[in-house]
Amino acid sequence: MRTIALLFLLLGFSIPSFAQDKVIYHFDGGLSQATKGLRNIRNHLDTDSKVKIVAVAHAEGVDFLMDGKRDANGNSYDALVQDLMGRGVDFRICEITLRNRNLKKEQFIIGPGFVPSGVVEITRLQQKEGFAYLKP
Repeated sequence: MRTIALLFLLLGFSIPSFAQDKVIYHFDGGLSQATKGLRNIRNHLDTDSKVKIVAVAHAEGVDFLMDGKRDANGNSYDALVQDLMGRGVDFRICEITLRNRNLKKEQFIIGPGFVPSGVVEITRLQQKEGFAYLKP
């Protein structure tokens, strides 16, 4: 196996990876983007249940994660997010957004985590952890 790996490297090929797919969903556009994005995540998981998904929210993208928020049909975003978290999705909220908008962590639903900066988190996940990037 070691000889094959060396041969691939010398010829400029990469060895196929059988690692888990990893995807960032980037939310920064308010409730209509959230509705589409949560549907995209649900469809993604329905097709690939082993995918690792991290949803990063900043700016107006944090709104759907606030306690009591509902979509245009009256459905609670909290219930949708809790369902996705139960399926392994990790939601992260930007603390810079909280400071800029005078929001408190207590205003958000239970479950999502907080990161110092949403855009820094997206960059880190892409460059250091090999996540693909999707923006609904």
